[in-house]
Amino acid sequence: MNQFNRRAALRIAFVSLLLAAIATPIAWLISTESAEDEVVSLAMEESKRFLRHSDALELTGLEATAKAEKAVATLSGGLFDIAELYNHRGEKLAESLTEVGEEIEGRLPKHNKPAYSAASYESLQIGEQWALRVFIPLRSAEAGAITGYFEGVRIVPEWQRQEIHSAALKMALIACLAALLCGVAIYPIVVKLSAENTHKTLEVLDSHISMMEALGRAIAKRDSDTGAHNYRVAWIAARIGEELGLAGSTMQALIAGSFLHDVGKIGIPDAILLKPGRLDDEEMRIMRTHVSQGEEIVKGMGWLDGAHEVVGGHHEKWDGSGYPRRLAGDSIPLAARIFALADVFDALSSKRPYKEPMPFERVMEILRNDSGSHFDPKVMAVFEQIADEVRDTLQDASEPKARALLEAQIRKHFTN
Repeated sequence: MNQFNRRAALRIAFVSLLLAAIATPIAWLISTESAEDEVVSLAMEESKRFLRHSDALELTGLEATAKAEKAVATLSGGLFDIAELYNHRGEKLAESLTEVGEEIEGRLPKHNKPAYSAASYESLQIGEQWALRVFIPLRSAEAGAITGYFEGVRIVPEWQRQEIHSAALKMALIACLAALLCGVAIYPIVVKLSAENTHKTLEVLDSHISMMEALGRAIAKRDSDTGAHNYRVAWIAARIGEELGLAGSTMQALIAGSFLHDVGKIGIPDAILLKPGRLDDEEMRIMRTHVSQGEEIVKGMGWLDGAHEVVGGHHEKWDGSGYPRRLAGDSIPLAARIFALADVFDALSSKRPYKEPMPFERVMEILRNDSGSHFDPKVMAVFEQIADEVRDTLQDASEPKARALLEAQIRKHFTN
């Protein structure tokens, strides 16, 4: 659980930082543009008000030039550093510039005669100076027809730039903090939901384990030798699978299939299953049907469906001499190849009602001799690396201990 909490914290922190990295510049840009709009809107409204007050909205007749010159002379000293007035044909009537306006005029982008019908502006970076250039069509008070055009350039003073940047910085920091606080607020919710989900998962897992063990007990009731054997071989197969890098659903199928490898024996008559002596040919034929019967039992059982590879292939041999399909080599499912080795190792190493356990060295000798005929040589090579560990772990292991070992493997591979 703690490991999940750490992973969740790291993922939420990463997402929060990513959101902060995205939101911060966006908030900065939006705030800056909003401040620009406010500055420009104020300049536009004030210029319109002044032009209306100066009777400079109607730039026609003999007094048009005089009105224009008077208006731009006043505007260029207040709101704008460059003020220009044009008549309705786009011909310049007057222009007035401050000292700063004269310095930057030659560096302003050139444009054609004004012919626009709506007010607009553009933001310009001229050297180290920030300029806002406005374009305002002038309309008659009565008819609303365009009577001229006003264009002004304002160099934003340093104090105003700092004010805009300060406001933008505050908005960016607020956006950044909001993204980070979101992550902090979400984390306990994610942990709580995860804990609930883990609890439900464990409940489902427990029911699955109970189902698997119920089938195992049903087999053991008919064959007293299979109880502890099922736990041991499933644990051995899981250890080999881990060394081979199996994980997820592949490992889950290996464990379930190994535990239930003989589930089909439920359908074998007692006279054959419990016969103390050697089986004749017909009895052996019937005994071998436990493979197909086992496949029928596990197939379609949801989470046990993957077990059919072991159930259906655990009597196949690497050289093709096994049954029921006489598969050979890599055509035998890997899970079945792993289990075949685990099964024979446990059968030779364990005490049975009819025999004593073989010495470990003799068991390994038999397995090596059968590598390449009964067993996959690659699986055998992996098993040799952990054989001592398997022997030491399972030596004199009771059924409860074997069960505990397998349950640890199940919780490890079924909950992660």
